[in-house]
Amino acid sequence: MQQLLHRGAAVTQRRIDGVMDASWDDLKSFLVCTRYKSFRNAAEALGLTSTTLMRRIDRLEERIGCKLFLRDQTGLTLSEEGLAMIADATEMERYAFNIFRRAVQSSNDPAGTVRVAVTEGPGNFWILPRLIDFQKTYRKIIVDLHCAMEQADVARLESDIAIQLEPPTSPDVIVAKLGRLHIYPFVSKGYEKLYGSPSCLAELKNHRIVKQNAPQVDDTAYARLLELNSLEGVVGIKTNSSISVLYAVERGAGVGFLPTSSIALGAPLVAVDMGVHHHADLWLTYHKEFRNSDRHKIVIDWLKKIFDPKAYPCFRDEFIHPTDLVPLMVEPRANYGLDGYVAANPFG
Repeated sequence: MQQLLHRGAAVTQRRIDGVMDASWDDLKSFLVCTRYKSFRNAAEALGLTSTTLMRRIDRLEERIGCKLFLRDQTGLTLSEEGLAMIADATEMERYAFNIFRRAVQSSNDPAGTVRVAVTEGPGNFWILPRLIDFQKTYRKIIVDLHCAMEQADVARLESDIAIQLEPPTSPDVIVAKLGRLHIYPFVSKGYEKLYGSPSCLAELKNHRIVKQNAPQVDDTAYARLLELNSLEGVVGIKTNSSISVLYAVERGAGVGFLPTSSIALGAPLVAVDMGVHHHADLWLTYHKEFRNSDRHKIVIDWLKKIFDPKAYPCFRDEFIHPTDLVPLMVEPRANYGLDGYVAANPFG
């Protein structure tokens, strides 16, 4: 009997040792698989081949002695054991990110890289022109500006600072509202001359829409805003890029929804007054660890300054018509406007 007890204890110890040998890479792979529910998509996010990722999950399952996923043609479904493991693995990830975050920040030296993620339009047309002047003042700070509609998760180290359209819910993230982005329909002067512009929603069916499809953009908002059951037959161009929307509208492709500041900054467009406009709040987010990093504090304060609604009326909560913004934003247009901006007018 005593030999059986010793043998059972030895087996249990070997299992514990096997679990303790599980690598963080394997656990991280497990978490990414739970988020994407697909080996192929998770492998792409991790920069691995599907075969390598599956090998990691097989190794993890072998070490802990249970199946974490039910695998079929529809994708990955968590097993009961996998569901039970998520909370602990997520907490491990959170602490791991905190360790890495502290390792890369230097609290007393305002030098180094600060990664900023922002949606494409404000990133290219508002932050980037001002970043050139920022760089002249803070020569030792490198701002790595990532402009994309995909939302970056600052809690998971995808970026140090993010400006996004939805506030995050992580308790480790500090969130501050920067301002409000107002969206309004526009056409080019050439389009208006040839086809006119709709003066009410009922006339919109005689025109074409340039529509943006992208993460952080509510795909159903267009139909609701325009009081249509379907956009079929109305949309002429779909694109994932806000820059492409501006480019297409400038060149007469149809009606496009752009920030109200477009005309005030110099875009050669005409506001379409058909009784509709939309808005989205801009949220500044960063991990609370960066409150102690000088270079991050400098960039955070700078971002708050350049989006200050008191200085830039286009970011106020209240709606201001695009033509009424023109006299209110003379200085921003003179110094950072779209006149001669290659991205907006690449061929002169």
